[in-house]
Amino acid sequence: MQGPTNVALQQEATGRLAFGLDGHSGAQAHKATEFEAVLLAIAGHDLRQPLQVIQSVHELLGVGVRTSSELRLLQSGQNAIDRLREQLALLTSALRIQEHTKSFKLVPVCVGEVLRQALRDNEETALSKGVTVRLVPSEAMVLSDSLLLAAALRNLLSNAIKYTQPGGRILLGCRRCGSDLRIEVHDTGIGIASEQMPRIFEAFTRVDPMRYDGLGIGLFIVRQALGLLGHRIYAASRPSLGSLFSILAARFELPK
Repeated sequence: MQGPTNVALQQEATGRLAFGLDGHSGAQAHKATEFEAVLLAIAGHDLRQPLQVIQSVHELLGVGVRTSSELRLLQSGQNAIDRLREQLALLTSALRIQEHTKSFKLVPVCVGEVLRQALRDNEETALSKGVTVRLVPSEAMVLSDSLLLAAALRNLLSNAIKYTQPGGRILLGCRRCGSDLRIEVHDTGIGIASEQMPRIFEAFTRVDPMRYDGLGIGLFIVRQALGLLGHRIYAASRPSLGSLFSILAARFELPK
């Protein structure tokens, strides 16, 4: 059973509605049941091969296509394949987190390296959509787990790209905040309505209710991963102007 969660809502001076979620450590409170693990394993392993076959067949069907109607049909099929691939990636990410909780421990992690990996994982998607992602380099370190922190940042960036229009911008970076480090993902996307803010980290919640091409578990995975690490996450947003997601983690300083 999931442990208690402290939630805070406040109105910022800028007029943005800010949402905070305190993380809690302890893998026992967040472990999935064995049945859930089996379902995720099936999704992550058994479904990957048929998806690859579908992609290969789709590419063969595209050879020699000439008419605009045929091209539209092929693009529609490719969009469906891309959505399936994205959903499968989310499910396998959740599986990796569930398995990793059995043995992880907090160690010094370089935030810059984790951010670079998140950017590499999402760079092609951003380029194809026409969204610019800028990373501010950093050698700062936090006490964390590289796999769980990477999963959280990968999903935050993926979400930012998904809800940022072509021509939009995303900024990745971090800054000191007392004894902690604040890791931030800024975007110029569609933003989040105030009534949705308290629910954005719940499973099967979509920021844009008009979209039906996602499972709505990206931010839920972020919540689970950061909860295990004991990190805190905050979200602030203004509809049509963008969003800011911040992870607050204990800063690690090398002995002098």
